[in-house]
Amino acid sequence: MARARGLAGLFWREVAKFGVVGGVAFVIDTSIYLWLLSGPMGGHPTRAKIISAVVATLFSWVANRYWTFRHRRRANVVREVVLFAVMNGVGIAIAAGCVYVSHWMLGYTSAYADFVAGSVVGLVLGTIFRFFAYRFWVFTEELDADPAFAHDHEILQDRAPREDKAPLEDLKPR
Repeated sequence: MARARGLAGLFWREVAKFGVVGGVAFVIDTSIYLWLLSGPMGGHPTRAKIISAVVATLFSWVANRYWTFRHRRRANVVREVVLFAVMNGVGIAIAAGCVYVSHWMLGYTSAYADFVAGSVVGLVLGTIFRFFAYRFWVFTEELDADPAFAHDHEILQDRAPREDKAPLEDLKPR
């Protein structure tokens, strides 16, 4: 039961922080997207979505690395950035793909339709993908000395510290 509570607590803590970062990134993405659509990229909604998503992604990397998943960030920053970029490339492709399908294939060409396709449907699908990608592939190391996170990986791998029992390694047959 302690394992389940620990896992749930860890998961919801990360989901809440990820949600806050995502909310701010949404405002950044949406603001830039609408500005580009109403001005310099009025006839290019897919390109505008890509540009706005890239800017929001840069914010998201910093916020997720240093706040949401700070206890899991990698020692090898270059590898982390590459993985983050790849996972966000997929997320951006999901949002841009939604705009492309809606605008060019289904014929919904209004700014409102482009917004709904990219910043609602595409964002929801991309966000679900990003959360699991960040959690399981990008931010996987435990580097913080924060006591609140000291045993997160052990909880996830059913190796919770046991004060009253022998270590699991001692119980294995030899």
